[in-house]
Amino acid sequence: MQHIAVIGAGQAGATLVETLRKQGFDGRLTLWGDEAELPYQRPPLSKAYLLGEMTRDRLHLRPASFYDDQRVEVHTGTRITALDPVAMTLTHTGGTESCDTIILATGSTPRRLPADIGGDLPGVFAVRTLADIDALEPHIRADGHLLIVGGGYIGLEAAAVARKRGMRVTLLEAAQRILSRVSCQDTALWFADRHRAEGVEIIEDAALARLTGSDHVSGAVLSDGTSFKVDAVVCGIGVAPNVDLAKAAKLEVNDGIAVDDRGRTSAPGIWAAGDCCSFPWRGRRIRLESVPNAIDQAEVVARNVLGADEAYVAKPWFWSDQYDVKLQIAGLNTGFDRVIVRDGTPTGGGRSHWYFKGDTLLAVDAMNDPRAYMVGKRLIESGRSPDAGAVADGSTPIKDLM
Repeated sequence: MQHIAVIGAGQAGATLVETLRKQGFDGRLTLWGDEAELPYQRPPLSKAYLLGEMTRDRLHLRPASFYDDQRVEVHTGTRITALDPVAMTLTHTGGTESCDTIILATGSTPRRLPADIGGDLPGVFAVRTLADIDALEPHIRADGHLLIVGGGYIGLEAAAVARKRGMRVTLLEAAQRILSRVSCQDTALWFADRHRAEGVEIIEDAALARLTGSDHVSGAVLSDGTSFKVDAVVCGIGVAPNVDLAKAAKLEVNDGIAVDDRGRTSAPGIWAAGDCCSFPWRGRRIRLESVPNAIDQAEVVARNVLGADEAYVAKPWFWSDQYDVKLQIAGLNTGFDRVIVRDGTPTGGGRSHWYFKGDTLLAVDAMNDPRAYMVGKRLIESGRSPDAGAVADGSTPIKDLM
């Protein structure tokens, strides 16, 4: 194997090239990214970096010297426009590259508001890349009014930062409640109350009709005719996996680039990892948008490219920081039929929501309760479920649930 090309210079791509070298690959190794930056952390962008608590250089996963030392050819600001799975070539603006193995780590792209309702007006921002945050930051000012469209975790994190910076914040959610796709009602209500206590105006079950303005967004009109002025808009309505390259190359796509449990796509010699791909998990196909999945899956795929033949078994977990709240999530709550609410320890702090399907524990949302999170995570990953009554009884020591 002479040349392995990794397309996508995010968390998965950076992990792939690092793991390939650690596992002994000594051939040519190239990393292709369409952003101008070296691989960097995305989670701090909408939190510590936007607040000015983290400098730009600390975002980078590795310094440039690391890639030089590891003999990784990093091509930033370079978009791969086509791949040929038969000839095993990549095409980009500078020419064509021949490869022995291609690994797709193309990530995902934020969904944007339609242009015909003002989605492309200046002052309307996504929250995904370093360039997005650098463009947004000057508009996060104490005398401004920020509209956030979408009540998922990205929108809530942006709301928390804007309020910390003194902005007036209105958050618009088209569904009947925030976090409708990712959490139970208990978690949604808990966070809605927390944000309202911080001064965020949350409008649920309300659709955006259009944004107004000419050279810059200046207002919003809702479907019921309500209108108000805004100084900037953050769009947090989800992301879509980047599958255009794979589709054009006739690879199988199924809610992302479809891979098997080893990370192989439908074309020999082409693999995928991270946000861009879906994979088998517990009898169904899922796609995870998280840093832990990007790292863990990339490590397994890198080893498999070199012959390991190792199944990737995802252990989903996520987190979100809002104000002084650390939310930690273990597992996937899909299919739950009841939620057990557990208050924190008698010494104070914390709350957790435990998702069950029948007697089986599926997931845990832990707000400022790291012990509940760790116990829940261990139980879920070991395939064990605690007694629901013991979970609900806050006087039961959390360790006894094990």
